[in-house]
Amino acid sequence: MADSAPQTQAILRLRAGERVALLFFVYLAGLGIYRQIGAMQIAALLAMAVAIFAGALWESARSTAATRVVRDWLSMGLILAGYWSVGWFVAPPLVERQEQWLGWDRVVLSDWGLRAAVECVGRVIPSVLESLYLLLYAIPPICICAIYWVGGRQRVHSFLFTLLLGTFSAYALLPLFPVHGPHVVYPLLDLPNLFGVGRALNVWILDHMDIPTSVFPSGHVAVAFSAAFGMLRAVRRHVGLWAPVFLVAALVYVATIYCRYHYCVDGLASIAVATAAWIVSGHGEEPS
Repeated sequence: MADSAPQTQAILRLRAGERVALLFFVYLAGLGIYRQIGAMQIAALLAMAVAIFAGALWESARSTAATRVVRDWLSMGLILAGYWSVGWFVAPPLVERQEQWLGWDRVVLSDWGLRAAVECVGRVIPSVLESLYLLLYAIPPICICAIYWVGGRQRVHSFLFTLLLGTFSAYALLPLFPVHGPHVVYPLLDLPNLFGVGRALNVWILDHMDIPTSVFPSGHVAVAFSAAFGMLRAVRRHVGLWAPVFLVAALVYVATIYCRYHYCVDGLASIAVATAAWIVSGHGEEPS
């Protein structure tokens, strides 16, 4: 028991969000061994887990106000690293699911009037949707700045725990449900009648920088709603801070459907995952 005490203490020095990230990369490494993705990729995933652990121990031993803030921001960098790592897990798509989900989308877009509602005032709403989709990854940094602004730097830990738990939980499901997005599989079907100003850039980014693994659950919606729930967890009394993030998250979800980047069920799954992360994060204690 005495021998295990230092190791337990070291693990506890990791913030809750960092433990989530470490477990995520270990999970990917294990899945990579099972899927036989390649020794270099597996080594890189394990190296990420080691780097998270070592970096947290180093900062904890030399902690200052400045290093704690740097640690906050480095934690967000793990999101993109985790997403691109999932890109190593490519499998044949579930074609039947794609066809079924396309049919459901057509009901939402046409029968339920989503497309008409978005286009009811011309190009304004489509442009807003495209812009929010494009700027999605700016939401977490803005949230952290807002938490700093209200003097709650310690509450950043709660925000990051919820954000990373929801985001990485969604990312962990991507290799298990290989589905290609409608803009890839059905590039000429059900397109918007009005194109937002950011569409060309969004499509270019998706075509050149997105991962080919899956679109289920939606990474964009997972990040957006995990950030919203993270703000609710961190600054519950400041409705003016967390309520707008939920509005933005909802608009990002609408954008994924209207702009044909995702199926409806992709975002629904991400909202469910983010909600579960919010519930679980309420039971975690954050080290300072």
